[in-house]
Amino acid sequence: MKWPGFLNLRGIGGQIAALVVVSIVALHTIITAAFLFHRPDQPGPPNDVGPSQLTTIARLLGTAAASDRPRLMTEIVRAFPHLDVQDVSPAAAAAGVSEAPRLRGMRRHLGADYRIVSLDQGDGSRRIGIVLPDGAMISALMATDRLSPPIWGSPWMVTLLFAVISVTTLGLWAARTLTAPLSSFAKAAETFSLDGHAALLPERGPEEVRALAKALNRMRQRIVDLMTDRTRMLAAISHDLRTPITRMRLRCEFIEDEVQRGRMLADLDQMRSMLESVLSFLRNGRKLEAMTLIDVASTLQLVADQFIDMGHKVAYAGPDHAMATARPDDLLRCITNIVENAVRFGTDVVIRLTVAPDSLAIDVEDDGPGLSDADKTDMLEPFARGDRARNMDDATGFGLGLSIAQTIARAHGGTLSLRDRDPHGLVVRIQLPTRQHSLRPAA
Repeated sequence: MKWPGFLNLRGIGGQIAALVVVSIVALHTIITAAFLFHRPDQPGPPNDVGPSQLTTIARLLGTAAASDRPRLMTEIVRAFPHLDVQDVSPAAAAAGVSEAPRLRGMRRHLGADYRIVSLDQGDGSRRIGIVLPDGAMISALMATDRLSPPIWGSPWMVTLLFAVISVTTLGLWAARTLTAPLSSFAKAAETFSLDGHAALLPERGPEEVRALAKALNRMRQRIVDLMTDRTRMLAAISHDLRTPITRMRLRCEFIEDEVQRGRMLADLDQMRSMLESVLSFLRNGRKLEAMTLIDVASTLQLVADQFIDMGHKVAYAGPDHAMATARPDDLLRCITNIVENAVRFGTDVVIRLTVAPDSLAIDVEDDGPGLSDADKTDMLEPFARGDRARNMDDATGFGLGLSIAQTIARAHGGTLSLRDRDPHGLVVRIQLPTRQHSLRPAA
């Protein structure tokens, strides 16, 4: 039997409906418990009206004639036994505390002709004395005054606060339980890698979330298998082609015409270089190099020196030292690929480093013909070459240098962009963070 969505507790709809029901039940339970404990419908204890009754008795005795007081006292004792009203000698007033602060309310109601003293300082019920206008004195028991609690300390306010806190806590717990798998999905997407070391998505939570996690894990496995098969196939092709290329190179040595022999050897070298470049591009990102703290400025100076040794005009401009967290070999390869493109199309190349508190920018500037705005986006795609490299007979590039550099920059959490140089030329800018919060895959 298939339950409706709001009754299926394994689904998100059912869990939200259950949360609403549980919150309502919990709120009503708390309010009911508070009502049963405090019982506002029940009258308070008799002593709650003691001060008003005692005030009435004192005024009655104070206005009555002295001959009528014994009879009135008898009736009062019979009618109000809880007050324990007694005649007291006026001399007892000297032992009491006159005009006790807690008795000033009664004093205002009785008037200036009456005087009230406290005869007992106990924590429970206490005895007070009232001196009548003619000097006679009576005493009575009166419960300890009940001070009205502040509004935030009243039972109903405490109950309301407890209910709000309880329901809010329940809601936050439920929200975290429902959204935790989604957060893990986002984290897994950020750290997705084809190297096989990333952990699978946790298959927990509501039914819909578990189904989504299973589907994403299967999709990830299919992508990994597809990329593995593609790389394995191209690796096999590259390996198989090396043997005939090597045989052809050996046979070229028997060609007597030096011009033809040189051209054939150049073509064979180009074929071998193409196979290695394609295979390197496909394998990029499969095995991540460990992040470490390196001196980026020294790496850029090393690249500039290498190209200077090869006869190119490459200069470095920037600070002597700039520390950042990166993959050393990947960063060296990235800058080398960019500078190779720059020296191919330009004669004067500058590697410029700019350091900010949380990031650094690497600009590789050349004085070549540059690129149009339409070509800037296409040049970052694999196997895309500039107008001067459309013909494989005229250029040795395969259109993978900038694509590999962009992949490495993204693996470091950075970006690669192409900009125009004034008055002519191209600027390849790499923006990288100096600190890495998490490892990002290169593919």
